[in-house]
Amino acid sequence: MKYNNISLQNVIELLLLSAMVSKQNKNSTGAVASNKKARFEYEIVDKIEAGISLNGSEVKSLRAGNADLNGSYARIINGECYLYSSKIDQYFEASYNNHDPQRQRKLLLHKAEIRKLYTKLDQRGYTLVPLKIYFNSRGIAKVQLALASGKKKYDKRNTIKERDNRRDTERQMRNFGR
Repeated sequence: MKYNNISLQNVIELLLLSAMVSKQNKNSTGAVASNKKARFEYEIVDKIEAGISLNGSEVKSLRAGNADLNGSYARIINGECYLYSSKIDQYFEASYNNHDPQRQRKLLLHKAEIRKLYTKLDQRGYTLVPLKIYFNSRGIAKVQLALASGKKKYDKRNTIKERDNRRDTERQMRNFGR
């Protein structure tokens, strides 16, 4: 074989390097912030991916994982979509060039998508709720929006019951073989 020159040490170094590269790629596409309460409060009908217009210090803060979507929502005003009440903490190293943490941020959607969303929001009484902010594979910040309708109190109770039943069955399945 031609691989006789490669030592065991070189093989181990190559494996460690490839593991580090794959770990970095996985981290770059993960969610920076998610709105877990939205799935409990609303029934999700449709999901839309939108770009988000950010300042430089906001991007750095997002990469550091300093964002919160609890209580945030999106609105369409004058043919443009905006994200309200989302909090992206100030980036410490930005000094005087920092941003307002709770400013409204423009969401980047095509006109046809905005028109389609606007008709659904207007006619059927849906709400636009952000589910998560993440970086795609190209490193661009994206927001996953959900077209959602609010749940009634009894729907929330059913969700809690289903979640508890699922947990109990999983727990029983784990302990079955013991």
